[in-house]
Amino acid sequence: MAEASRPYRLRLPGPTAVPERIRKALSEPVVAHRGPEFKEVLTETAALTKPVLGTNNDVMAFASSGTGLMEAAIANVLGQGDKALILVNGQFGERFVQIAEALNREADIIEAPWGEAVCAEAVKDKLAGNNYRAVVAVHNESSTGAVTDLEAIGAVVRESDAVLVVDSISGAGGLDLQQDAWGVDVLVTASQKALMCPPGLALASVSEKGWNVIEKDVGKARFYWDLRKARKSAAQGQTAFTSPIPLVYSLREALTMIHSEGWPEVVSRHVRLCSALRAGAAAMGLSTFTKSPMLSNTVCVLEMPDGLDGSEVVRHMYEKYRTVIAGSRTKLRGKVIRIGTMGGISEDDIRTDLMLLESTFVDLGWSVENGTGMAALDAALQNAA
Repeated sequence: MAEASRPYRLRLPGPTAVPERIRKALSEPVVAHRGPEFKEVLTETAALTKPVLGTNNDVMAFASSGTGLMEAAIANVLGQGDKALILVNGQFGERFVQIAEALNREADIIEAPWGEAVCAEAVKDKLAGNNYRAVVAVHNESSTGAVTDLEAIGAVVRESDAVLVVDSISGAGGLDLQQDAWGVDVLVTASQKALMCPPGLALASVSEKGWNVIEKDVGKARFYWDLRKARKSAAQGQTAFTSPIPLVYSLREALTMIHSEGWPEVVSRHVRLCSALRAGAAAMGLSTFTKSPMLSNTVCVLEMPDGLDGSEVVRHMYEKYRTVIAGSRTKLRGKVIRIGTMGGISEDDIRTDLMLLESTFVDLGWSVENGTGMAALDAALQNAA
């Protein structure tokens, strides 16, 4: 079992550890959610969010998990008789399919092997012969570490009548994201991953093309998830329904930290740290599971060698070293481990990750050359400096 003196380390690809500054912001006094004090906080938070999403659109806040706004996106875009084209290359693309089925909405699927990504040419081919209301994609598939080329897909969708709906729940705040330039019409994200806050706050941003579709009320079942209500309230510095007030305070503090560091520098830090962790793991004999041209820099997904169950690695890391990493609950169960490289992480965090991973492998009887991984990690950091 873990030593009692060891600190608890949350190293999941969400939820992530919450920095002390943000934890303090959570303890601010709760104010009236319709009063001028909260209006000021919400307005400032929305303004700070826009550069991170790469948008000039309104940013709307909801008391919700990310999945809630995935459902909201489908409910607001697809009416009776509408059809979506859903890009599936992992767990969260599959979730969009499940949401469409639950809402009794029709969907076609383009599927790529897990660890890869759907290419723009495949989307173009499907759009050529079909009348889709929406193309639905996951920006950063945290189950596999694959990143979708939204710029290329957005350019294809822009030439059609379809709108591009994107989940960037595990991307926003850690990956480069250009909603407006890339033609993303409905973008959803959430607080608990690269944005460094506790779970429970979700955000949406919609283009004018997106609003033209959302405003049409043809067989759409929506009340709490009605983005039209949210848009009207956002224009008044409010939310449509009661806000998770402490979480909005925490997000304002998180965004203040991001802009203090510099948004381009935050993106670069994620690239540098995740790349270094992959390099260190490779030196230990662990290959990166992800095979897509664009790799995530908010989650490191490592393939287990034959004969070693990733679930055992996850269990041992927690039970002996009080470090919580992720395996997979899906078709990759036992085959991969996933380490979050998002949010307020530092070089010390990834060094500790690799050190404990090496110790875990040794504990489980696997041969690892002592220090090889750390030397590779440090070299990668030095080369990226």
